[in-house]
Amino acid sequence: MLYWAIVFFVIAVVAGIFGFGRVSSAFGGIARILFFIFVALFIISLLYNLFA
Repeated sequence: MLYWAIVFFVIAVVAGIFGFGRVSSAFGGIARILFFIFVALFIISLLYNLFA
């Protein structure tokens, strides 16, 4: 999950460098969503292992 967030972030940066603002914004949004899903799953996993 984190891998895909990084991939979408890199694509967003490259698109931003070449001037594709809407594409960069879309990929940046996808990267942000994937990153927060990763963080939520990571915290849930930590809590599960702490109490198990």
